[in-house]
Amino acid sequence: MKRSNAPFFWLMFGAGGMLSALLGTALIFITGLAAPLGVGLKTDFMSYSRTLAFAQNFVGKGFVFVVIVLFAWHAAHRIFHSLHDVGIPHGTPSKLVCYGSALVMTLVAAYSLLHIGF
Repeated sequence: MKRSNAPFFWLMFGAGGMLSALLGTALIFITGLAAPLGVGLKTDFMSYSRTLAFAQNFVGKGFVFVVIVLFAWHAAHRIFHSLHDVGIPHGTPSKLVCYGSALVMTLVAAYSLLHIGF
């Protein structure tokens, strides 16, 4: 029986979907509306120094990495399966483009978060 790599992609899709459902709306509201407009938050809540300090903290770094990676893999898997609806077959090139872009985003996120230091 041939082993499949599909469970890994479905795992990342499911985890990313759950995370985006639980936190996506709140993150968009906080970073896109509440913090820039000062609704319910201090004016320096999303300042550069505070955001950098959050990203340099071990827990904050892990949170940012998990959010970026799982959102990227979720989007890649959804786009890959949506290609069939627009007439693009599920071949190796489309799989390489979709999952390769998610892998590149993962590597760039890891490099960037490690590069800013602790």
